[in-house]
Amino acid sequence: MWSIFSVSVLLPSALAGVVAPRDWRTMVNVQRNGFYPLDVVDKLEEATMTNVEAYMNKKIAAGKNNGCTLENAGVRREWGDMTIEQRSDFINATLCLMKAPSKAPKDQFPGARSRYDDFMAYHLTNAGSLHDTIGLFPAHKYFLLAYELALRNECGYKGYHPYMNYDRYTKDPKNSALFNGNATSMGGNGLPDPKYTGLRTGTGTIKSGGGGGCVTEGPFKDYMANIGPGAPVMNNVPKNPLPSGGGYNPRCMRRDISVDAALGATADRSYNLIMKSKDINTFYNTLLTPPRNASDPYNFGIHTAGHYISGGDPGGDPMVSPGDPIFYFHHAMLDRLWWIWQMQDPDKRVNAQVTLGGRDAATRKLDLKWLIADVIPVLEAHDGLGGAGGAFCHVYV
Repeated sequence: MWSIFSVSVLLPSALAGVVAPRDWRTMVNVQRNGFYPLDVVDKLEEATMTNVEAYMNKKIAAGKNNGCTLENAGVRREWGDMTIEQRSDFINATLCLMKAPSKAPKDQFPGARSRYDDFMAYHLTNAGSLHDTIGLFPAHKYFLLAYELALRNECGYKGYHPYMNYDRYTKDPKNSALFNGNATSMGGNGLPDPKYTGLRTGTGTIKSGGGGGCVTEGPFKDYMANIGPGAPVMNNVPKNPLPSGGGYNPRCMRRDISVDAALGATADRSYNLIMKSKDINTFYNTLLTPPRNASDPYNFGIHTAGHYISGGDPGGDPMVSPGDPIFYFHHAMLDRLWWIWQMQDPDKRVNAQVTLGGRDAATRKLDLKWLIADVIPVLEAHDGLGGAGGAFCHVYV
């Protein structure tokens, strides 16, 4: 059952000469799949939209929105809330990117065979700046935007990048719309690999979900990861012919879809991350390394848990994880959580930077080289509604 709010509603009060406050649903197209009831984070996000609207009104009044409005903002949706046609369009654009020619420098990445590989190549060689305290949130936000723009500008995709709401995958992820292996999924689980028993983390072991081998169902069953590995977590991953990892090393995409990992990223954990983090340092620390809790077997941290809902190779390899398309769903969800946290108090939080040892916070620029032309100040990627001259202009629903 689908419930869709229209974006175009005329306010009758305008007929009486009174300009009434506009409900955000009249400006943002909301699609909901009735199969999934709203969780606590979904409800918080809806309640937060009044803050978002007030923040945007203030920016518009000050002339600082760079053309971005709630009416023209791109809408990023959960995969399960997208229609079959929308999912098919996204899948086709992803397959297109996997066939489009590479733009990465051949002397550094002779193994890159496609535009899709270019994103793996950048992540492989820039993992440090992408994951340090200053870069983790804004650099991945820009990385995700560059990928979304490649899908739209180079492969004709009309929508915006979906996210994965982790809580929807805590019961039966293998039969979910995202992972069931049908033609409108993002592929299924890997074949069983008895040698893979799970992943040890600093706070516990993420048990195997019964996969670990090659993905043989769905639109990406024939996809080959061409570069890496960098820091493999799976057994028997072929070594790259170059020490840098940039040589040609074709291999199947492997996955292990794990309920255990999803249980480390439930909605209550995300809600507490947002509502109990009174500053950006607490948000960062809790996301990556939550306080130890011996009574909680799934206390992996939302960042780690999200990556290993599908894990495998290259998705579970922190250096080349963009080699699995699920990487972008995960980082869209992390960006969503950061955005909701920011919007609790946007005047103070949009430009809040982690101060736990990062360098050059005030002057750092984000240069994604062959992925996107513009080099931007890092703080521009903090603002999802008008940053970088309006290049960032998205909402999550």
